[in-house]
Amino acid sequence: MRLTILGGGGFRVPLVYGALLGDRGEGRVTRVVLQDPDAGRLHAVSRVLAEQAAHVPDAPEVIATTDLDEALRGADFVFSAIRVGGLEGRANDERVALAEGVLGQETVGAGGIAYGLRTVPVAVDIAARIARLAPDAWVINFTNPAGLVTEAMSRRLGDRVIGICDSPVGLGRRIARVLGATDPAEAWIDYVGLNHLGWVRGLRIAGRDELPRLLADPALLGSFEEGRLFGADWLRSLGAIPNEYLHYYYFNRETVRAYQEAERTRGAFLRDQQAGFYAEAGDPAVSALAAWDRTRAEREATYMAENRETAGAGEREADDLSGGYEKVALALMRAIARDERTTLILNVRNRGTLTVLDTDAVIEVPCLVDANGAHPVAVDPLPGHATGLVCSVKAVEREVLSAAESGSRTTAVKAFALHPLIDSVTVARRLVDGYKAVHPGLAYLA
Repeated sequence: MRLTILGGGGFRVPLVYGALLGDRGEGRVTRVVLQDPDAGRLHAVSRVLAEQAAHVPDAPEVIATTDLDEALRGADFVFSAIRVGGLEGRANDERVALAEGVLGQETVGAGGIAYGLRTVPVAVDIAARIARLAPDAWVINFTNPAGLVTEAMSRRLGDRVIGICDSPVGLGRRIARVLGATDPAEAWIDYVGLNHLGWVRGLRIAGRDELPRLLADPALLGSFEEGRLFGADWLRSLGAIPNEYLHYYYFNRETVRAYQEAERTRGAFLRDQQAGFYAEAGDPAVSALAAWDRTRAEREATYMAENRETAGAGEREADDLSGGYEKVALALMRAIARDERTTLILNVRNRGTLTVLDTDAVIEVPCLVDANGAHPVAVDPLPGHATGLVCSVKAVEREVLSAAESGSRTTAVKAFALHPLIDSVTVARRLVDGYKAVHPGLAYLA
């Protein structure tokens, strides 16, 4: 089976390849094609993968190319993990937003909108190429903002594109662990929302919903990351456990202040850190795998550091430093390729699952996965406060899609102005002009 990874020079590609090395079942991936416009990054990551595979019999063959069409031809699965504008673009997203006093995070608020506006046109072009060159391929989208980009690609690829994120999986695993589940994978997680905007409303172990027990116990609530991040009182008020990214909404002022006071934004930190890694990994005298391991450990340990500092949540737990999205991707691919039925939290078209949204809206919910793809599981309606936020953010996503299709600056301004974390049309206009000034990829907005 042939797997193509778009953004194949990306830093997290070794996580995916490492998961593939451990998959010894029938119908496994035998060839991995890495595609990236940056030949230097491809070389560095290929060196890491070669070291990973050094002592693994029958390791998947790795081919690297800068040619997108060549990479897509003959693919059975396509992992899309592109970053339009690179980490310099992310750093600019953060800087422009913070200068206006609003959040510039990669997927949330002004930064997420800017990232979406320059990513959607590229993702739509990729979807068209896949439809032409690999019409039978399944596309697993890693590219952020994951829900928005998946919805953009689904307009061309339908249900053959599925978005993934490791945040809900990590949250469910942490809750199951503190509730004493012997195998967190066996817990049923009642999770619903949009990507980076969802809530765990129940967690069943052996058929019993254990979430009320968690919410009633301050000690248990304070024993895992989200409990410390949001605080026991607020979680009891919600009657649910939010995805960690909702901290940007519930504690927006504190987070923006912390980001403004930080020595560097997250994007600037990753830009500088990864520049060092790629330079080191390209040196034949250096172990590229050792360099990658050191860099990854620092990256994971500093994830959402400003939010945790604001909340006094402390350091990340060791069990949360090992990633997870590659495991979700492999489980999804195996379920489709081998008809190994499983349940995963994924980004898929709504199909009436959430009645407040139309059928084509991409949402993040538990899905039953088999050889025919991912099928969202029916869920109870969201409470009013969550419904309002989901509908508001989905409306913003739709304006982003419309602006990307039409090239309308007016529509782009509307997308920014309607976001709940941007409180002024005047600020929205300045944000569009500011982003156009630093991103050549937004020149299409007129």
